Amino acid sequence: MKEGQEIYGIRAILEAIVQEQPLDKIWLLKGQQGPLFKSLEQKIHENGISHSYVPIERLERFSHENHQGAVARIAPIQFQSLENLIEKNIDQKSTYLLLDGITDTRNLGAILRTASATGVAGVVLPQTGSAPINANTVKASAGGIFSVPLVKVNHLKDAIYMLQAAEIKIVAVTEKTDQILFENNFDSSVALIMGSEERGIHPSLIKLSNEKVILPMNENIGSLNVSVACAVVLYEIQRQRHHNSK
Repeated sequence: MKEGQEIYGIRAILEAIVQEQPLDKIWLLKGQQGPLFKSLEQKIHENGISHSYVPIERLERFSHENHQGAVARIAPIQFQSLENLIEKNIDQKSTYLLLDGITDTRNLGAILRTASATGVAGVVLPQTGSAPINANTVKASAGGIFSVPLVKVNHLKDAIYMLQAAEIKIVAVTEKTDQILFENNFDSSVALIMGSEERGIHPSLIKLSNEKVILPMNENIGSLNVSVACAVVLYEIQRQRHHNSK
């Protein structure tokens, strides 16, 4: 993330502090009250973060976003190495997300929120054709962006080859199959490819996948929002692994 971008809202800022994300400065609304705001003030003082109390007009200058009386300027987000993440998680049942053509910041943020909640080992984005990591993404993720590792690669094919070399199964979530999601076995490390609602996953990536699964739907609905579909798949993986661990 480029220096100087902001995040809005008390919860998102609190999560950033908890996840030890460097914050350059926090602006707080003068006279703000409430337990959540007091918790934020306490965290600011505990961590020695630079801050100031300002009138509502100052906060409104940042954006028309719902700031809830708090705006923070965040430091750049560091992207991680996929190779290092694979090595770090090699002895665990891990889940990776490869996002193809997800250009909406709200969808990306929502996916990152679910990825954080379900313990995804890494979210892989292509250098081009992906939504920017900006304040809108941070807000939509509700702070989840700070607790899930992010990776950028020149092309998702590069990530697929690296994951397959580590014997991690590549599963494309696509309508171009009859294999129902709930009938697939996810009791080993897996990398999911998710595509946009409009274009789906690029055929070249589907061709490289080891398996393909589809979410069953009534005939009157063509597809789900990608963030919703992603949540369904990630929690099905969680359900299977939890059941098999008993």
